[in-house]
Amino acid sequence: MNTSNKFDNKVQLLKYKVLKEVARLAWDNILLENVTEIPKNISPSKVPTMRCCVYKERAILSERVKLAIGGNRFNKKVIQVIDIACEDCPTGGYEVTSVCRGCLAHRCEEVCPVGAISFGSDQKAHIDKTKCIECGRCANACPYNAINNYKRPCESSCKVHAISMGENKEAKIDYDKCIACGACVYQCPFGAITDRSYILDVIDVIQNSANGKNYKVYAMVAPSIASQFRYAELGQVFTAIKLVGFTDIVEVAYGADVVAQNEAQELVEKGFLTSSCCPAFVTYIEKNYPQLKEFVSHNLSPAGTLAKIIKDKDPTAKTVFIGPCTAKKTEFQREEYQGLIDSVITFEELQALIDSKDIEAQNLPKTEIDGSSYFGRNFAQVGGLSQAVKQALQESGNDFEVSPISCSGIDECRVALIRASKGMLPHNFIEGMACKGGCIHGAGCLSHSDKNAQKITDYANSASAKTISDSLKGDE
Repeated sequence: MNTSNKFDNKVQLLKYKVLKEVARLAWDNILLENVTEIPKNISPSKVPTMRCCVYKERAILSERVKLAIGGNRFNKKVIQVIDIACEDCPTGGYEVTSVCRGCLAHRCEEVCPVGAISFGSDQKAHIDKTKCIECGRCANACPYNAINNYKRPCESSCKVHAISMGENKEAKIDYDKCIACGACVYQCPFGAITDRSYILDVIDVIQNSANGKNYKVYAMVAPSIASQFRYAELGQVFTAIKLVGFTDIVEVAYGADVVAQNEAQELVEKGFLTSSCCPAFVTYIEKNYPQLKEFVSHNLSPAGTLAKIIKDKDPTAKTVFIGPCTAKKTEFQREEYQGLIDSVITFEELQALIDSKDIEAQNLPKTEIDGSSYFGRNFAQVGGLSQAVKQALQESGNDFEVSPISCSGIDECRVALIRASKGMLPHNFIEGMACKGGCIHGAGCLSHSDKNAQKITDYANSASAKTISDSLKGDE
C-alpha cells in the first residue's frame, strides 16, 4: 500500500523512511554505530529533496541517520535540533507587510526605542533586524495593522518558551525549560527538530531473546494505539507486533486501572493532588512550580506501574513501551523507573519496525487483547483520568468528594497550576495533559485527526471489564 497514507505529512514520512531502513539493516546485523557515509539503501532519491543541492541533502540525511540509531550516547536529551536542516526556515520576528500605506504620521518610527525603523523612496516602513529588539511597539502603533510578528512554527508550538534562535538563526533549545513534549518536533515543517530513537535498542533486545537469551520481551501498548493505524484493524496491528518479535502484548490501560485506584486513595489521604501520568506535565511542574512537587502523585505512570507488575512476576522480562509520547523517552531514564521500563518507541517507530520486516498488517488475522477496563482505556484522552478516579472512589464506597479539573495542553495546565500555587484553585485534583486533547495527539502519533477521540471512546466501550474492580479481579 501507499506508505504516505499512514502519516499526516511528508516530514513524518521522511523520518519513517530513515527509521525503516536503519531497522532493516539492524535486523541483518549491519552495524551503524559509526556513520561515515549514508548506507546505499538510504539515499536522497528515496526521500523528498527540498534543499539547494544533493550535497546538503546528504549532509542532513546523515544527521537523521545518526539520531535514528540513537545519536550521541553521551547526550541524553531526547529532543534535538539538526542545525543544518534549520537554515531554510524564515528568521521570523516583526516584519512590515504590503498593507503599509507609507503614511505621513510615521507612528511606528516614533515609538521605536532603538531607531530600527526607516523609510525608503516608496515611503514604506522598513525594519532593521540588527537593531530590532522585538518589543512590538511599532505593531501596536500602526493604524493599518501593517506590521506583523512572524514566529517560527517551533517557537509558536513551544508553550514553555524553550526555543529561541541561535547565532546562525538555527533553532536553539533551552533544556532548562524543555519538557520533551515534542510539539516542536511535530510542527517543524522541515523536520529540523526531531527526537532521538531507541529503535536499535529494541531490535537488540528482541534479537537477543530469539538467539538464546532466556527472557520474554513485552510490548506495553498505550491505549491511544486504537486511534492510530488507519489502514488496519487494531487486532491486525497486535498480530504484526507479535511478528516483529515481541513475546507478548499487554495493555498499558491495565496499568491505568491500577493507577486510578491508587491515585483515588492518595487523593483521599492528601486532600489535594496532581496527576503523574503525563511525564511532560510532571516535568513542567518540577521546573516551573517546585512548590507544588509534593502534591504530584507518588504513583508511577500507567506504563511504569504495568512494567513493575510484569517484573514482579518475571524479573528476567524486558519491557518496551509503545506509545504516542516523546516525553516517555525521558521518563524511563528517571531514577524511579530504572529497572522497570527497558526502552521506549513511538507509534512512528513501531510502523518503521513493522515495515522493516515487510509485514503487511492489513492482511493479517487478528490478535485479541482484552485486559483492562473502559476507564483504563479512556486515559488516552483528556478527562479520562479524572473520570477513572471518580469511578475508583465510587467503587471503593468512599464518599470523598473529588472536584477535578482536566487540563488540555500546557496553557490550561499553567492556569490551573498558577491558581493552585496561590491557593485560589477551587478544585482538589488536577489532571494535566501536555498535549492538546491528550495522548491521542502526542508528537509520536501517526495521526493527529480530530476523529481520534471517537476511536478511543469506541475502544474503551469494547472492553469486557466495565468497572475498574472487574479489570483488577481479572488478574488475580
